[in-house]
Amino acid sequence: MFNQGGIGNFGAATTPSTANPMKDFEVTSPPDDSISALAFSPATIPQNFLIAGSWDNNVRCWEVEQSGKTVPKSMQTCGGPVLDVCWSDDGTKVYMAGCDKQAKAWDLASNQVVQVAAHDAPIKTCHWIKAPNYSCLMTGSWDKTLKFWDTRSSTPMLSITLPERCYCADVDFPMAVVGTAGRQILVYQLEGKPQEYKRLESPLKYQHRCVSIFRDKKKAPTGYALGSVEGRVAIQYVNPTNPKDNFTFKCHRSNGTPNGYQDIYAVNDIAFHPVHGTLATVGSDGSFSFWDKDARTKLKPSELMEQPITRCAFNHNGQIFAYSVSYDWSKGHEFYNPMKKNYIFLRSCYDELKPRSSS
Repeated sequence: MFNQGGIGNFGAATTPSTANPMKDFEVTSPPDDSISALAFSPATIPQNFLIAGSWDNNVRCWEVEQSGKTVPKSMQTCGGPVLDVCWSDDGTKVYMAGCDKQAKAWDLASNQVVQVAAHDAPIKTCHWIKAPNYSCLMTGSWDKTLKFWDTRSSTPMLSITLPERCYCADVDFPMAVVGTAGRQILVYQLEGKPQEYKRLESPLKYQHRCVSIFRDKKKAPTGYALGSVEGRVAIQYVNPTNPKDNFTFKCHRSNGTPNGYQDIYAVNDIAFHPVHGTLATVGSDGSFSFWDKDARTKLKPSELMEQPITRCAFNHNGQIFAYSVSYDWSKGHEFYNPMKKNYIFLRSCYDELKPRSSS
């Protein structure tokens, strides 16, 4: 049961069962406002640490123990709501970006924070790039630029003008993907130095919300999954061998009501399992689902939470699935209930994400 780096099957005693319908393990001392970013520590450090950024301007760090218990370790405050977080490849630093138009590096050992990036508008995404010949932080902003910072200089190594505001991005060396307003997709190759590789219009008709790179059987990044606000995910290969390899599927929709109308919700986040290559989606409907894109099947749906699921993440060896439950304002201020707390849940997920056997 307690696989390496996994967690046991624990329910949460203090939480009403309606808030935790999957009986998953609850992270202690969650953020005080909506959760905007989740990231597990890399494989380079032996423990599992979880970082969460939120609209209360804070970034929190917990250690996740073998038993499934979470121990709050530290917290840093930014100058505005946090929109994204990421780890350095060696696990010594956490990068935090958000509405104060800055990205900061948090050195976990010394607990010191320094500014490493600046934009003219809020920074929506931050990703650490570790290349053989350079390391840098990539930041995507609503100022319509993508910047690359070596973190020791106050000027970027490179600044790329985007067609529109950056809404979502992912990096898996040597590939980066950025989704912007106006349904534009930009694919970059990062070898040598970052360069635009392809520019595409989205296969989805509605605004992008999230993008996640996937790998082929040889563990090379080969494509990406794109989620939209209209309950749909596109699986796109960068260089498809067959145009039929690219497809879209519907998700995060209600089963229809007696009057025949269906509620359609945003896909808020997508994460690929680091071992199996299967994926998880989370949505404003308050559910997560596990999928096998190659067999084109759903592996597991979840029960509905009391609030939307905003973000999700797998730990480095794919034993733990984390997901955050908090209001995403998708139904406006009328549906904001300050009495409803924010949660982060952890699920032992390795077996549930095994691909369908190709029998």
